[in-house]
Amino acid sequence: MYSVLRRILFCLPTETSHHLSLASVSLLQKCGLSGLFAKPVASAPRTVMGIEFPNPVGLAAGLDKDAKHINGLSALGFGFIEVGTVTPKAQLGNPQPRLFRLPEAEAIINRIGFNNLGLDHLLEQVKASKFKGVLGINIGKNKNTPAENAVDDYLLGLRAVYPHASYVTVNLSSPNTPGLRDLQFGQPLIDLLAALKAAQLALAEQYGRYVPMAVKIAPDMAEDDIRRVAEVFVEQGIDGVIATNTTIARDAVAGLAHGDEAGGLSGKPVRDSSTKVIRILADALQGRLPIIGVGGISDGESAAEKIAAGASLVQIYTGFIYRGPALIAEAAAAIAKQEAA
Repeated sequence: MYSVLRRILFCLPTETSHHLSLASVSLLQKCGLSGLFAKPVASAPRTVMGIEFPNPVGLAAGLDKDAKHINGLSALGFGFIEVGTVTPKAQLGNPQPRLFRLPEAEAIINRIGFNNLGLDHLLEQVKASKFKGVLGINIGKNKNTPAENAVDDYLLGLRAVYPHASYVTVNLSSPNTPGLRDLQFGQPLIDLLAALKAAQLALAEQYGRYVPMAVKIAPDMAEDDIRRVAEVFVEQGIDGVIATNTTIARDAVAGLAHGDEAGGLSGKPVRDSSTKVIRILADALQGRLPIIGVGGISDGESAAEKIAAGASLVQIYTGFIYRGPALIAEAAAAIAKQEAA
């Protein structure tokens, strides 16, 4: 059924189909009809970052930026939902067109640029959802905030979302906010994480509840840099790492329509580079921090591959757009089969 629906949606402008799809997901859930598109997902609880996840397959940030569709998406079988990226102030993002399908590669290029309605609106939506599942909230900085003041935006985000999140993700790896990826390296990274860690501990005391904090990194990092940031994460008391965001590499889509568009490439072409980063992180971390694997998961095999490489959980996004809700159950089943072997 989803394959027919996808053909219709793919006839529409990309952002129009995005919003229509999410609205439809929420409507199906409100009508109790999510099961028409979603297969049952077997329970496979596991504890990661001190949180019990009902199954290891989550939704990556970026699909539900403003947290308007949490319940509808969760009803499809996801073990956890991550919303955002949210910035302190609302921003429009980059000019359109900014989202491109590459169906031959089952890929997407986006240069949306953290378009969102801001912290206050996202928190209103989270509260209204009354969601009881595992909810990650992904925070970022506003485009017009200078890099040297980025810590202020991240602190605002952390303090605002802390009482409402199961975990918080610090997004330092979007290629669509100028200068953002520079925060992944050296002293800027250390200073930022030190400030966020101090705030996290103060918030834990204030609310009597410890909310773990993960950092999302890019796939376009040299091995030495991956190993260095892994050590920084451990030294600064970060609770987990999400690997990876989109790539700026274009080798896998050279010659395809829209293949040379600027922005972050996601989907099948990022599978190998993401898995490579996970393997390097797993070797560097040696179990000291959990890894959430994301990037290029389009079937059960690619999901299980992330777990075999060292991830404790996985997230999907582009594969979900191309395959639909069936991918959730397929990924969970493949992971369960691998873990039972």
